[in-house]
Amino acid sequence: MAAAAPWPLLMVTIRWGSVGTLLVTALAIMGSPGPATVSLTAAASAFGARRCLGYMIGIIVGTMIVLVAVAAGITATVLAVPGVRAVLIAVSAAYILWLAYHVATAPPPSARTAAAAPPSLVGGTVLGVANPKAWVAITAVFASARLANTAMVDAAAKVAVLAAMAVLIMVAWLISGASFARLLRDPARARIVNSALAAALVGATAYAILR
Repeated sequence: MAAAAPWPLLMVTIRWGSVGTLLVTALAIMGSPGPATVSLTAAASAFGARRCLGYMIGIIVGTMIVLVAVAAGITATVLAVPGVRAVLIAVSAAYILWLAYHVATAPPPSARTAAAAPPSLVGGTVLGVANPKAWVAITAVFASARLANTAMVDAAAKVAVLAAMAVLIMVAWLISGASFARLLRDPARARIVNSALAAALVGATAYAILR
């Protein structure tokens, strides 16, 4: 008699046809403007892509934490705890307002000094976890397709795919923000661009919270 497979999960077949559906949904929902993505663009525009790498990594780490929470099925439980959603929104809003102020008042590249500190890795992680859009968006993306026949492998496959998508999306927003740098050499223009990005950041956060 043939020996049983030592690891039953090896018998599970990934539904590769559903990966495309998951990617398209993730791009549309996770990649759309929101507190994290717009803040990364604004920060990269104000402080430069290289100085915002830590902030981007922090956002990605925070997003991974949300991904794992959704995959583990604890999202609904966490959000059902009285006051948790309100705390997440308050933390996110407070950090966004702080960041928007620093983006709006950031000096042009020619006048920038080491004292003009960009947002940090810790700040990005906090925003990634507290971002109200992330919890709703990732939950919706998880429900959009099934990649495997068993719940555990399905969740693991989705985490792997969406983690890669999160990295690509954040890099794209970072580069997008950095592309504004050439517009910021003139102090008057820098003030207008930075103020517009700060306003967009506050608007995107308000939309994510109130809708």
